[in-house]
Amino acid sequence: MGLRAIILAGLAALSLAGCAENTSGVDSTPEQVAAAAYRHDGPPSLTLYTMINNRSGSGAHTSLMINASQRVVFDPAGSVRLSAVPEIGDVLYGITPRVKDFYERAHARKTYHVRIQTIQVSPEVAEMALRLAQQSGPVAQARCAASTSELLQKLPGFQSISTTWYPNKLADQFARFPGVTDRALYENDADDKGIAIAQFEAEQAALRAQGQAGQ
Repeated sequence: MGLRAIILAGLAALSLAGCAENTSGVDSTPEQVAAAAYRHDGPPSLTLYTMINNRSGSGAHTSLMINASQRVVFDPAGSVRLSAVPEIGDVLYGITPRVKDFYERAHARKTYHVRIQTIQVSPEVAEMALRLAQQSGPVAQARCAASTSELLQKLPGFQSISTTWYPNKLADQFARFPGVTDRALYENDADDKGIAIAQFEAEQAALRAQGQAGQ
């Protein structure tokens, strides 16, 4: 294959993979992460999120929620960032039920829906997934599915997953594991996620203000 063909193939892969532009800023401090840590009382699990274009059916983004000793979202090259959710290296901390609900719904809008696949795992596998996510560091644009598939294939029981740049292909591989639940989330919000983020931030500020007023 000639150089020009290789370059064109690479550009095609980037455009089809469709991960969002990475909006990661300066990492939060360990103290901020520790203060926000949230332990969910549900079973250890992995939840694969796939954002899918409603018009073309192509996958636009991949992320992974990990419920281990704490619940986090590995959001490689993601674009939903909140001031109340600390982040280090594309790992979002403090995934409370309210934040989880917002994260899912912010990605579901009139132009995209979210495929949500969850599988229960052992505490050891969940903890290993958490460590691997923390070791991944910031992920380059368009590598959301690739980095997530690389993480999953290192976990016991998930070694059969092949590395892929395509979110839908990763979701289809994940669906083959016994016990995976699979649902789709549709919303009709405006296409601009920034509107939903601003509204959530305003609600959070109001809640903080109410809490201070009651002290």
